[in-house]
Amino acid sequence: MRKLEDVVEFVSGSPQFRIIGTSDHTAPLYTYYGQSDLEAGLVGMDSNGSDGKQVRTFDKVNTLCQGDVVFSLISGKSTIIGVKHQGYLYTQNYVKLVAGNKIDSKYLVFLLNEDPSIKKQFQVGLQGSQVLKYTLKQVKELELPDLPTIDRQRMIGELYFNLLRLEALRNRAAKSETNIVLEKLREASNK
Repeated sequence: MRKLEDVVEFVSGSPQFRIIGTSDHTAPLYTYYGQSDLEAGLVGMDSNGSDGKQVRTFDKVNTLCQGDVVFSLISGKSTIIGVKHQGYLYTQNYVKLVAGNKIDSKYLVFLLNEDPSIKKQFQVGLQGSQVLKYTLKQVKELELPDLPTIDRQRMIGELYFNLLRLEALRNRAAKSETNIVLEKLREASNK
C-alpha cells in the first residue's frame, strides 16, 4: 500500500507564535492565509473579505505560490493556491503538499477531499480525540488507493474543480434571486 508521503513532499507552515512582528515599514508585509481563503480557492472565487490579518516581519516565513497544494489541519480540506493568494503567509495550521510527477495536483486535492477510503482513515484518526485537528503524521500516513494514469488524473482533477466552481456559481445565482424577491416583498408590504 502506497502512503501519501511516498508521492508528495510536506512543507509545514510557520509557527504563528514565533513570528515577531515589527512596526518598521521597511519590513515585508504578509497576509495570513485563512480558512475562508481555502474555501474560496476551492471554488475559484474571491473570498468574501478574508480575515485579512497581516503582519510586518523580518523573520523568514513560509509563503504560498500559485499552483501550490495546501491542506488545512483544521478542516481536513485541501485546495490549489490561485494567483490571488500568492505570497500569503501560511501558519502551522496548514501544510503545503509538493506533488511530484507521480500525482497531478488537482487530482491530489480531489483525492484528499472526496475519496471515501481517505475520509474513513481521517474518521478513525479523530475518534476519541477532543480537539478536531488533524496531525501531520496522520496526513503523511494516509494510504492511497491505486492511482490512475497521469492523464486520467488530470482529467478527473479538472472536472472536479469545474464542478465545484459551477456549484458555487449556482449558489450565488440562487442567493441573488432570493435577495431580489425578498426586496420586492418588502416593497410590497410597505405600500
